[in-house]
Amino acid sequence: MKQQTTSPLVNSGPSRRVALGLLGAGLALLPAVPARAEDDDKVLTEAQVLRDPDIPVIGNPTGDITIVEWFDYNCPYCRKLAPELRQVVQDDGKVRLVLKDWPILGPVSKVAARMALAAKYQNKFEAAHEAMISVNSRITEPRIAELLSGAGLDMDRLKKDLDANAKAIDALLARNNEQAEAFGFNGTPSFIVGKYRVPGALSMDQFEQVIADARKANMGRKIENN
Repeated sequence: MKQQTTSPLVNSGPSRRVALGLLGAGLALLPAVPARAEDDDKVLTEAQVLRDPDIPVIGNPTGDITIVEWFDYNCPYCRKLAPELRQVVQDDGKVRLVLKDWPILGPVSKVAARMALAAKYQNKFEAAHEAMISVNSRITEPRIAELLSGAGLDMDRLKKDLDANAKAIDALLARNNEQAEAFGFNGTPSFIVGKYRVPGALSMDQFEQVIADARKANMGRKIENN
């Protein structure tokens, strides 16, 4: 995906307006909307998008701003952005980074996503993620095994966990895909930052700015509610 330099609010259509309402105000119910938006309503609740308990989170788990990233391990923009985003999260100290595997670049991407998600059953998701997102070129299935083994994963257990939890992992990937499509994302990386929809990669400075904007928006909403 081409890099974007703006972070538009979710306001481009009925389903996106639903998403903004749910994310921004935490609403559980909204007025009747067209059929497609009603379908989106089922996958764009705040709980599903921001706080799905099955989705890995890094950074500050109790942070005041959540960044949700939809990514693919074979996406060059995702790989290029990863160290800068990690630095922004570390420097800020109050950001939850929710990592949503969205393997849209071929069968190998899906293998990588499934193995990374299986790694969480041995508390190694972050190690698996860093190993695969840090490479400089497209990964292959043999390379995935090399990277994960080198990152200290128990490969025998990984295979067993993948087999035992295949349905749950595939259901999680399906949820990620449904949400990305409902938001109108066209490729990776794509983000939600607070209540901002960011369909593309940003620089460190741009991420810092949209995080600051998201905090201001949250503060304004708190004042209105008091």
